[in-house]
Amino acid sequence: MRRIVSIWLPEFPIDRLRRDDCRKPQSERLSGLHDGAPFALTAKDGQRLVVAAANRPAVEAGITPGMGVADALAMLPALGTHTAQPERDRRALHDLARWCVRYTPWANVDGADGLWLDITGTAHLFGGEVTMLRRINADLVRLGFTNRVGAAGTPGAAWALARYGPSGSVQKRIAPAGERLDGLLRDLPVEALRLDPGPAALLRRLGLRTIGDVLPIPRASLARRFQSSAQSESVLTRLDQALGLKGEPISPLGPPPVFEARRNFAEPCVAREGLPPILRALLDDLCRQMEREGQGARRITLTACHTDGRISRRRIGTARPSRDAEHLARLFRQPLESLDPDFGIDLFILSADRTEPLGPHQAVLENKTGTSEAELAQLIDRLSNRLGAQNIHWLAPLESHLPESAQTQHPADSDPPPEAWPDHMPPRPLRLLDRPEPIEAVAEVPDGPPLLFRWRRVLRRVARARGPERIAPEWWRASGPSARPRDYYDIEDTSGRRYWVFREGQYDETGDGPPPRWYMHGLFA
Repeated sequence: MRRIVSIWLPEFPIDRLRRDDCRKPQSERLSGLHDGAPFALTAKDGQRLVVAAANRPAVEAGITPGMGVADALAMLPALGTHTAQPERDRRALHDLARWCVRYTPWANVDGADGLWLDITGTAHLFGGEVTMLRRINADLVRLGFTNRVGAAGTPGAAWALARYGPSGSVQKRIAPAGERLDGLLRDLPVEALRLDPGPAALLRRLGLRTIGDVLPIPRASLARRFQSSAQSESVLTRLDQALGLKGEPISPLGPPPVFEARRNFAEPCVAREGLPPILRALLDDLCRQMEREGQGARRITLTACHTDGRISRRRIGTARPSRDAEHLARLFRQPLESLDPDFGIDLFILSADRTEPLGPHQAVLENKTGTSEAELAQLIDRLSNRLGAQNIHWLAPLESHLPESAQTQHPADSDPPPEAWPDHMPPRPLRLLDRPEPIEAVAEVPDGPPLLFRWRRVLRRVARARGPERIAPEWWRASGPSARPRDYYDIEDTSGRRYWVFREGQYDETGDGPPPRWYMHGLFA
């Protein structure tokens, strides 16, 4: 049976600001934010400066969101203020949702002041729903967030109980599984249905102040009381969602991983030396899971949940599916060095975010020489994770006459290109210049190789030459001088350096055509 937890954070912007302010030196902290005095956040509303959020002492003094700041200060001169930072609040709320993976992998934000948790099948790990919600409440209080939690079989009912349910014990805001929700929601105000201000105000004008007042009214009669069908439809939809008569999907922040290993610690890990053994135990567990399913990891994420509410993530990728724990541990070695436990980490989660089929490994008895495909894949993994996957590439052939256009790059962490290189190719230089560079050359006429040439202001004398290799132009792509044939030469200078040069065009005995031009195109090893 589906079970949803709704977490309401009524003072989240101010709580977030207080947490950030606590990291500053004492002399730089905001006055009035830490001593329980009335405090509010301000924002611009057109040309007006209004209250965006207020803490409990300010609300009790009559300060409400939307009130003009000048009016608020006139009512309460001691009110402390600070500019609201909605973008930082949004990022912090998403980070808090990610931190909630300690309870369930299915968590997401709910508006600007709440969180959703789908705890279906996970509450027993915490000793039941009551114990679990008490822990969630206590953990958030420890982090500095004022909160109320509620649980029910539908998101709408959980939301209503968290915000409008009875105060006091958490147990009073848990709808028992299988119990009818209409009885639990009957005494809650109509605003508990997550209605917009317009429909909620209209219901109150009609004398319908609680959900129990709305329930007995026939649907057709209730719909006729609204000015538009959109308003009536929104009220009926929210009512059906709260009662479980209409489905309401909840999506997690990210797709939950198929393979995951966790380690919880009653005493947080505070020493860097303890991280490698923890990681290796997680990798062994994760690789066993993947082996049972015939899968190998292509991308793995290590998530560390700090005791102060922060989340640290370290990721690695592989060029081929892998479940070799020793190899994966080597890839994590450098990312793990940058992970600082700080005040301590009490939860580690290792997840295989991307997997592919990988059959069982067949061991061989004889010793083989040369580099195996697995060894090459491991080399690519080490280079990619050290230098960045964007800097390591496969080269694949392309149908083109011109050498500079005859290959393309694929990311190293992608599958090998399906195109095969030709079986028989003339020698090609190890390094091909991005663009052929003009050189000055003295050569035998009409088809001889260069005798000496100047490249990058250095004069070089040719000792040996091989060629020419004629490459026809791509006449369907270009015209003019660039459409002339090329004659390539493999030449070696008197210092032993080898070059790949070509002559574009041919010497014309009549002298009517443009003279040929020489270019440097590559360097042999």
